[in-house]
Amino acid sequence: MSTAEGAVILVGRVLFAVFFVRSGWGHLTKADRMIGAAKAARLPVPYVAGWPSAVWLLAASASIALGVWPDIGALMVAVFVIPTTVYFHRYWSFDDAAQRQTQATAFFRNVEILGASLVMFGFFEAVGHALPFTLTGPLVTW
Repeated sequence: MSTAEGAVILVGRVLFAVFFVRSGWGHLTKADRMIGAAKAARLPVPYVAGWPSAVWLLAASASIALGVWPDIGALMVAVFVIPTTVYFHRYWSFDDAAQRQTQATAFFRNVEILGASLVMFGFFEAVGHALPFTLTGPLVTW
Protein backbone atom coordinates (compact mmCIF):
# COMPACT_ATOMS: atom_id res chain seq x y z
CA MET A 1 0.00 0.00 0.00
CA SER A 2 1.34 3.43 -0.90
CA THR A 3 1.84 6.27 1.55
CA ALA A 4 -0.79 8.32 -0.29
CA GLU A 5 -3.35 5.52 0.01
CA GLY A 6 -2.51 5.13 3.68
CA ALA A 7 -2.92 8.88 4.21
CA VAL A 8 -6.38 8.88 2.62
CA ILE A 9 -7.39 5.95 4.81
CA LEU A 10 -5.99 7.74 7.87
CA VAL A 11 -8.10 10.81 7.12
CA GLY A 12 -11.16 8.55 6.76
CA ARG A 13 -10.40 6.81 10.05
CA VAL A 14 -10.05 10.11 11.87
CA LEU A 15 -13.23 11.53 10.36
CA PHE A 16 -15.14 8.38 11.30
CA ALA A 17 -13.76 8.54 14.85
CA VAL A 18 -14.74 12.20 15.33
CA PHE A 19 -18.42 11.23 15.45
CA PHE A 20 -17.80 8.84 18.33
CA VAL A 21 -15.50 11.22 20.19
CA ARG A 22 -18.35 13.75 20.18
CA SER A 23 -20.84 11.10 21.22
CA GLY A 24 -18.56 9.76 23.94
CA TRP A 25 -18.00 13.27 25.27
CA GLY A 26 -21.76 13.77 25.36
CA HIS A 27 -22.23 10.56 27.31
CA LEU A 28 -19.58 11.74 29.76
CA THR A 29 -20.76 15.32 30.26
CA LYS A 30 -24.49 14.60 30.12
CA ALA A 31 -24.46 11.27 31.92
CA ASP A 32 -27.63 11.94 33.96
CA ARG A 33 -29.58 12.77 30.82
CA MET A 34 -28.22 9.70 29.03
CA ILE A 35 -29.12 7.44 31.95
CA GLY A 36 -32.61 8.97 32.07
CA ALA A 37 -33.08 8.29 28.36
CA ALA A 38 -31.84 4.73 28.87
CA LYS A 39 -34.36 4.20 31.67
CA ALA A 40 -37.15 5.58 29.49
CA ALA A 41 -36.09 3.26 26.66
CA ARG A 42 -36.09 0.32 29.11
CA LEU A 43 -32.45 -0.51 28.61
CA PRO A 44 -31.82 -3.44 30.99
CA VAL A 45 -28.87 -1.70 32.67
CA PRO A 46 -29.43 2.04 32.14
CA TYR A 47 -26.34 3.01 34.14
CA VAL A 48 -24.13 1.92 31.23
CA ALA A 49 -25.48 4.85 29.19
CA GLY A 50 -23.41 7.20 31.37
CA TRP A 51 -19.65 7.09 31.81
CA PRO A 52 -19.21 3.40 30.82
CA SER A 53 -20.50 4.07 27.31
CA ALA A 54 -18.42 7.26 27.18
CA VAL A 55 -15.26 5.29 27.93
CA TRP A 56 -16.28 2.63 25.40
CA LEU A 57 -16.86 5.19 22.63
CA LEU A 58 -13.69 7.15 23.37
CA ALA A 59 -11.62 3.96 23.41
CA ALA A 60 -13.17 2.80 20.12
CA SER A 61 -12.46 6.20 18.57
CA ALA A 62 -8.86 6.23 19.73
CA SER A 63 -8.36 2.67 18.51
CA ILE A 64 -9.60 3.50 15.02
CA ALA A 65 -7.98 6.92 14.64
CA LEU A 66 -4.60 5.99 16.11
CA GLY A 67 -4.53 2.51 14.67
CA VAL A 68 -4.16 0.67 17.95
CA TRP A 69 -5.84 -2.65 17.22
CA PRO A 70 -8.19 -0.79 14.87
CA ASP A 71 -10.10 -3.98 14.14
CA ILE A 72 -11.19 -4.11 17.78
CA GLY A 73 -12.17 -0.43 17.71
CA ALA A 74 -14.35 -1.10 14.67
CA LEU A 75 -16.02 -4.02 16.45
CA MET A 76 -16.54 -1.85 19.53
CA VAL A 77 -18.48 0.63 17.40
CA ALA A 78 -20.58 -2.21 15.98
CA VAL A 79 -21.31 -3.57 19.44
CA PHE A 80 -22.36 -0.10 20.59
CA VAL A 81 -24.71 0.75 17.71
CA ILE A 82 -26.69 -2.50 17.79
CA PRO A 83 -28.39 -1.98 21.19
CA THR A 84 -28.48 1.79 20.61
CA THR A 85 -30.44 1.24 17.42
CA VAL A 86 -32.79 -1.35 18.88
CA TYR A 87 -33.54 0.42 22.16
CA PHE A 88 -33.44 4.11 21.27
CA HIS A 89 -34.53 4.45 17.65
CA ARG A 90 -37.66 2.28 17.35
CA TYR A 91 -39.23 4.58 14.79
CA TRP A 92 -42.09 2.18 14.16
CA SER A 93 -43.39 2.74 17.69
CA PHE A 94 -44.06 6.48 17.26
CA ASP A 95 -47.47 7.78 16.28
CA ASP A 96 -46.33 11.32 15.58
CA ALA A 97 -45.06 11.54 11.99
CA ALA A 98 -42.28 14.02 12.81
CA GLN A 99 -40.96 11.90 15.70
CA ARG A 100 -41.22 8.77 13.58
CA GLN A 101 -39.18 10.44 10.81
CA THR A 102 -36.55 11.69 13.26
CA GLN A 103 -36.17 8.23 14.79
CA ALA A 104 -36.15 6.55 11.38
CA THR A 105 -33.31 8.83 10.31
CA ALA A 106 -31.35 7.94 13.46
CA PHE A 107 -32.16 4.23 13.04
CA PHE A 108 -30.89 4.07 9.48
CA ARG A 109 -27.85 6.25 10.30
CA ASN A 110 -26.93 3.62 12.88
CA VAL A 111 -27.49 0.83 10.36
CA GLU A 112 -25.06 2.65 8.05
CA ILE A 113 -22.56 3.04 10.89
CA LEU A 114 -22.89 -0.67 11.66
CA GLY A 115 -22.18 -1.50 8.03
CA ALA A 116 -19.21 0.86 7.89
CA SER A 117 -17.73 -0.52 11.10
CA LEU A 118 -18.04 -4.09 9.82
CA VAL A 119 -16.40 -3.10 6.53
CA MET A 120 -13.60 -1.42 8.51
CA PHE A 121 -13.16 -4.55 10.61
CA GLY A 122 -12.83 -6.68 7.46
CA PHE A 123 -10.52 -4.13 5.87
CA PHE A 124 -8.21 -3.99 8.88
CA GLU A 125 -8.09 -7.79 8.91
CA ALA A 126 -7.41 -8.05 5.17
CA VAL A 127 -4.68 -5.41 5.08
CA GLY A 128 -3.17 -6.36 8.42
CA HIS A 129 0.20 -4.87 9.25
CA ALA A 130 0.60 -3.43 5.73
CA LEU A 131 -1.62 -0.46 6.61
CA PRO A 132 0.56 2.60 7.16
CA PHE A 133 -0.02 5.19 9.89
CA THR A 134 -1.08 2.74 12.58
CA LEU A 135 0.55 2.08 15.91
CA THR A 136 -0.24 -1.64 15.83
CA GLY A 137 -1.75 -4.05 13.39
CA PRO A 138 -5.05 -5.83 13.92
CA LEU A 139 -5.46 -7.95 17.02
CA VAL A 140 -7.53 -10.66 15.36
CA THR A 141 -6.06 -12.52 12.42
CA TRP A 142 -7.82 -15.26 10.55
